[in-house]
Amino acid sequence: MVTEDPAAPLLQMQGIVKHFPGAKALDGVDLDVLPGEVHCLLGQNGAGKSTLIKVLAGAHQPTAGTILLDGEKIAIPHPDAALEHGVATMYQELDVVDGLTVAENIYLGHELASAGFTRRRSAAQRTRQLMDRLGHPEISPHQEVGELPAAGKQIVSMARALSRDARVIVMDEPSAVLDSGEVDNLFRVVDELTRQGIAIIYISHRLEEIRRIGDRITVLKDGRTVGRNLEVSTTPTDELIKLMTGREMEYAFPDRPGVPEEAPVRLEVTDLALAGVFSDVSLSIRAGEIVGLAGLVGSGRSEILETIYGARRATGGKITLDGKRLHRGSVSGAVAAGIGLAPEERKSQGLVLDEPVYRNITLSTFAGMARGGWLDERAEKKAAQEQATALDLRPPDVDRAIRTLSGGNQQKAMLARWLVHGVEVLLLDEPTRGVDVGARSEIYSLIRRLADAGTAVLVVSSEIPEVLGLADRVLVISEGQVVHSGPAESIDEHQVLDMVMEGSVA
Repeated sequence: MVTEDPAAPLLQMQGIVKHFPGAKALDGVDLDVLPGEVHCLLGQNGAGKSTLIKVLAGAHQPTAGTILLDGEKIAIPHPDAALEHGVATMYQELDVVDGLTVAENIYLGHELASAGFTRRRSAAQRTRQLMDRLGHPEISPHQEVGELPAAGKQIVSMARALSRDARVIVMDEPSAVLDSGEVDNLFRVVDELTRQGIAIIYISHRLEEIRRIGDRITVLKDGRTVGRNLEVSTTPTDELIKLMTGREMEYAFPDRPGVPEEAPVRLEVTDLALAGVFSDVSLSIRAGEIVGLAGLVGSGRSEILETIYGARRATGGKITLDGKRLHRGSVSGAVAAGIGLAPEERKSQGLVLDEPVYRNITLSTFAGMARGGWLDERAEKKAAQEQATALDLRPPDVDRAIRTLSGGNQQKAMLARWLVHGVEVLLLDEPTRGVDVGARSEIYSLIRRLADAGTAVLVVSSEIPEVLGLADRVLVISEGQVVHSGPAESIDEHQVLDMVMEGSVA
């Protein structure tokens, strides 16, 4: 961590401006980073954080402004230049190549070679050293990255940054795909790096993480610096939220009105199994009820949702919707019956990024939008615009490519898809992953409104407080088994953690 007598800034970004056609993403942003500190960059989705780090990484060229390293002005015309200056970036979207090995990914673009030949043995040896340093010696240099879970891919991305002898490492939501134990290991590694004088720019929407790991904070809002070099230890949370949102906000969950006893059972899952992943999973959800699945990454939570949705073919058990049994492994059958899924990896699994917002919203309703075998764009846009207005989608332009929206607004578009389609059961996998505190509250309210209207909701989240605060009932999953089922109000975070770590049935 940063010392009591810090040196002059290692990195300075002064008056950074970035124009895109029709928009100003950055409007004079300042950022000062000291050697050996964890400098946290906060702001709502769309505040300019991603654009700023892409300028630093050489992916975008600033319209105006100056970047200084060790007090000297530098230019970063392309990503390789950033690496040459000792600036490495770990993006929120995992930037690994599944078809290559771990070692090949780590040294991709700066292969170890002599006399024109790649030194694979040296690369493997150095990869083992990096994995030992990161606390993951079980990850083999020769393993194909595509075989790793999301958490393992994140570790490979970290190792790649360390392999470049970086002096500044930008971490964009590095804990988003990690469970609590892996987050602790991440923080251990970050502490080791800062002790060596490496500066970390840490982006996270989880304020509790900022408290644990950060030294100072810079806050962005609408492309401007609204809070600069704030001390983590002395800046109240409500002040940070006010800076990010421009208003006072209570970070709270909607009230739970309770589910009437006479409410019918919408979804019933009995002894569901997926060989090698989970077994004997039974649950039921009534109309208007929110049920949460809590557990560590790799416990089988996401696979349970995907099996119910038909994206995976169950090897045992049955699923019924309103008393009618669903066919195994049929997404079309699940959707036709009234089940919708908002997946964890919304960009790769849920959205068509280059298509406009309206097309993404109507994606599951094409049959109802067709006239004479042709899609009726006017009907699509009308339905999408109604939901965009109702959900306060920002910006509300449904003709723009959905990749240009912030994470929170992309998630709103995913929910709008199922609102247009109409569902009896909504499956939500990490609904607020990568979403800022303001958008989170809006998404929580939207989920509760859906439940109040009679939708049965099954939600998975890595954040235990989120599951406990949002759900009516909670199932705790450990190593593919349900180890607890009961009202959310009857259990706390520590009890959940004890269960998932011990794996004992409660």
